Order: sequence, then structure tokens, then C-alpha cells
Amino acid sequence: MTMRGFRFMAATAIAVAFALPAAAQTVLRFSHTDQQHGARQEAAELFAKKVEELTQGRYKVQVFCCSQLGNDPKNIEQLGFGGIDFTVSGTGSYAPHLPTLNVTALPYLVDNFAQGQAFYDRSKWLQAQFAKAPAKGFRFLATWEAGFRDMTTKTPLASPADAKGMKLRTFPNEMMRWVLEAMGFNIQIMPLPEVYLAIQQGVVQGQENPIDTIASNKFYEVAPYITLTQHVYSPIPLAISERTWQKLSPADRKAVTEAAQIAAAYSRKVVQANEEKLLADMQAHGAKVSRPPLAPFRAAVQPVYAKAREKYGADVDAALADAEAIRKQVK
Repeated sequence: MTMRGFRFMAATAIAVAFALPAAAQTVLRFSHTDQQHGARQEAAELFAKKVEELTQGRYKVQVFCCSQLGNDPKNIEQLGFGGIDFTVSGTGSYAPHLPTLNVTALPYLVDNFAQGQAFYDRSKWLQAQFAKAPAKGFRFLATWEAGFRDMTTKTPLASPADAKGMKLRTFPNEMMRWVLEAMGFNIQIMPLPEVYLAIQQGVVQGQENPIDTIASNKFYEVAPYITLTQHVYSPIPLAISERTWQKLSPADRKAVTEAAQIAAAYSRKVVQANEEKLLADMQAHGAKVSRPPLAPFRAAVQPVYAKAREKYGADVDAALADAEAIRKQVK
């Protein structure tokens, strides 16, 4: 072979090598129900970025916000058969698959963010419930923050007396229904994307959600009375489809878990830090924020504990014991 021929073949080989496609990147789908400008979306985007970084680009997470792929129950159902790879939702939304998780929606279980986060991280009872998830088709990676649930209504809500007969939207969760009915509300279940219009048209007179969700969905525009009842602490565990998990190598499982924990730390910091700012912003747009005495609300929901014990037995006392221990340790 002549030198000229050798150079031609070498040049051709180099050109072909550069033309070969890179190793295929696996795209994973992450679906959630909050709006594009909420803290949930911010944390999801950070999670996606970290997954791609920590897996050296082998995996790319595509985030679908705003219920594009389904509401919370549908998203969790899709995890089971691998229709999506990740979702993040309130613990109570997972309860149809793990009924004892309803216990996490007991009213006034913790008093502040630090106690709530410690409960989700350290409660032996709760970790035992989370450990049952893989058998249901998904597993929990980390607990992101959403905050305490508060009320947004069309008329003032100074005490449970004002709740009597008021139609209030909530999500499909047994414990939440018990709590709100004990306060006096008539409960309406409906998907989150339908709530704004339902309030606007008078189908319901209000709804309850954490402050970040209230702000991102602009519920204060149609139900301007924001009442800080803080009746249930409502963080949002991030879950991965068990089918997806089983396909990951040990190194990629570690990377995905680390990304989830990084995003969880971010979520907790941002949601807690932003709450007062969001309240001020909503007030600037016409919302009326009130901080009523909580004693009447706490008294109204006392029957819920007995009702929960009737159905969930020792799980209730185990959860309450862990919460009480944490309240003593974390102020």
C-alpha cells in the first residue's frame, strides 16, 4: 500500500469514528401536577440536571409538569406498570396503595417544619411503611417539601364555626376527609387542575393546600381569604417506578438516589424560606391573610384520632409516639 493510500484509509477511519453516534441516552419521564413556576418544578428540574450529571449523561430526565401525563392518582398508578419513571406527590396520594400512609395525615401531628422533616427522616414507623412500597410497584427515594396545608376560601374563616356547610375541595384521601368534615366542611373531591374554575363558578367555596401550591395555582384570585390553619403537614415523597429501579446498575441507583436527596435539600430550603414571601406577594395582589387561634381547630378535629385508631389500630399510636418523641427533641 502506498503512503498516500494509507493516509486516505486513516483519514476515512477517523471520519467514520467521528460520525458514529454516541452511546444511546436513556430518557426517563417525571410527571407531577404542580405548575411550571412552583417550587416542585424547580426541584424536579434540579433533580433532572443532577441525574444527567451523576450518570455521566447515560440518563436524561424529562419533566412533565401541570398534570400533562395525569393527576396524582394516575401518576402513581403509572409508576406500577412503568408508564412513567418518577413522580412526586403528597404522602396521602400514595395511601390507596399503602393504606397505613393515611396516618401521616393525622391533624396537627407536628408543629413546625423542623419537626415535620425530622419525622419523615427519622420515624421508625414511617420508614417501615415506606419499605413496603417496592412490592406495590414503586419505591421512595427522598422526601421533598411542600409545607403545611392551609385554607383558601371566598369568605372569611375565623374558626370552625365559619366552616359549617361550606363546600371545600380536597384531594381523594380518607384521613383528610375526616379532618375537614370534623371542622364542619362539606367535602368535594376533584383533580387539582379543575379547582380554580370550580371556585370561580361557585361549585366549591374554597380549597386547602400548602402555600406554595396555593400561590403557583393562583387560588387566591378566586378565593382571596387565606387562613393559616396548618391542619396537616404535607411533604411530597419522590418515588421511582420499581421497574425502572430494577433496570438501573448499582452505580446508577446510587446516582439517582443522590440526585433525589440533593433536590430534597433544595426543596426543603426553598419552600420554607419562600413561605412568607409568597404570602406577602399574594397580599399585594389582593389576598387577605389571617392567622386565627388554632385551639378551636385543634379541638374540632379531636374525634379524628379515635376514628383513625378504629381503622388503623396500633399504627396510629406508633406514629403518634414517634411524633411526640421528635417534638421533645426538635423545637
